[in-house]
Amino acid sequence: MRAVGYQTPLPIKNPASLQDIELPKPTPSGRDLLVEIKAISVNPVDTKVRRSAAPEKEQWRVLGWDAAGTVVAVGADVTDFSVGDEVFYAGALNRSGSNAAFHLVDKRLVGRKPRSLNWAEAAALPLTALTAWEMLFDRLDIRRSVPGAAPALLIIGGAGGVGSMAIQLARALTGLTVIATASRPETQEWVTSLGAHYVVDHSQPLAPQIAKLPIGAPGFVFSTTQTDQHLADIVDLIAPQGHLGLIDDPSDLNALLLKKKSLSLHWEWMFTRSAFETADLSVQGSILNEISRLMEEGKLRTTLGQNLGSITAATLRKAHALIESGQTKGKIVLEGFELPRVYRRVKLSEDEPHG
Repeated sequence: MRAVGYQTPLPIKNPASLQDIELPKPTPSGRDLLVEIKAISVNPVDTKVRRSAAPEKEQWRVLGWDAAGTVVAVGADVTDFSVGDEVFYAGALNRSGSNAAFHLVDKRLVGRKPRSLNWAEAAALPLTALTAWEMLFDRLDIRRSVPGAAPALLIIGGAGGVGSMAIQLARALTGLTVIATASRPETQEWVTSLGAHYVVDHSQPLAPQIAKLPIGAPGFVFSTTQTDQHLADIVDLIAPQGHLGLIDDPSDLNALLLKKKSLSLHWEWMFTRSAFETADLSVQGSILNEISRLMEEGKLRTTLGQNLGSITAATLRKAHALIESGQTKGKIVLEGFELPRVYRRVKLSEDEPHG
């Protein structure tokens, strides 16, 4: 089967950083579904793994977690999915990825693709939707108010994939005032279109901008990027006993700054459940089914930002470069594999002209 992989962690400008390859088609067993991949999206985790994780010697590492496709075979322990089902999911970090024509995934991580969305629109959703949902409702518990705080949520990095979903989920499922950060006119317009009540500029100090809003100190802050740069501002602007959640990897985070206000710190990693085979692993499939329902009801919309075309090493290298630039809006999606070239050898009859 066609796939895209690498053998050595390299800068994305190097053609060997991602290569078109052929691999054996996998066979499902146990709880696995075999999915024919129709579309994928690319996330920052793809670029981080590509830069740092080397596969075993002479082996290929296939990246990719977000996917939408059709079930073509199921393992012996699967009873709730059938061949022909259209699905979407984010998969597991410790398995071969979705940048391949066929992909194995644990059924417990899989949701039913929204019928109203095409393949590319659906592939843009799973990883960011799961991350946003788990942070908002499992970690920050934004449905439980903070005493004395403004019923408000600040999302730092609102135009990114996770921020884009967090804005929508908070608006669709809570009554919180949503403040999103964005620094460019196009990203400010984007977060407003997704439902943010207020937009502030994260390239400027955040605390003075929040203080000028007619709402008071928010009880919740969700930082998706550059948390170490914004931490002092966050501690200043958040209400006492508030909740701070983050998903990035700060090089330095002084948690002592949170003590005076008794702030709680929450980290979210979407792969925790699959990496540790937690008892509630199937929750991720349930969340995706709820995302699908909300999409069908028109309460959410896809966060697809760019569709770069077919799934090849060249287009994936372009996607990785765009993500590494830090200038993306919404999600980058690739759709479909290019048909392989077919060469036929035709035997000419003896009385046929050869010229």
